[in-house]
Amino acid sequence: MRYRILGTTQALRTDGTVVPVGGARLRALLTVLALRAGRTVPVGLLVEEVWGGDPPADASGALQALVGRLRRVLGADAVASAEGGYRLTAAPDDVDLHRFERLAGEGARALADGDPAKAAVLLDDALALWHGPALTDLPDRAAEAARWDTRRLDAERCPPRCRPRPR
Repeated sequence: MRYRILGTTQALRTDGTVVPVGGARLRALLTVLALRAGRTVPVGLLVEEVWGGDPPADASGALQALVGRLRRVLGADAVASAEGGYRLTAAPDDVDLHRFERLAGEGARALADGDPAKAAVLLDDALALWHGPALTDLPDRAAEAARWDTRRLDAERCPPRCRPRPR
């Protein structure tokens, strides 16, 4: 399974088929877990990020129900219970944001190493992962979303300079 959080949060099967993740809270939960793919996210942090400043009275029960819904959508093994929290059982490279970060970093290194053609390919691949503003399904994440948008702009500025000039 692959996950998109650079735009509206989506889950995609390996064949590219979109798995419908309905409901704002469910997409917010998936986004928080995808931001930390493969790592345990504490219950308190999940509640804070999914509900913003307005958690339900029984926040842990509501979160548990939401995790159950997400497992039904993605498959029971997609979200693992861990000591004090939950984790998305995906590799970071299965999440577009992390993949973007890796590719953009490799592109910048290629440029620094004097290989503009390789840099252009890597940065173009990184930019192709974007499908809208970052983290759109998370409440109260404007600052972090802006940081990722800035990273995207940095990558966009580079490809024209990276491409070799025709002779």
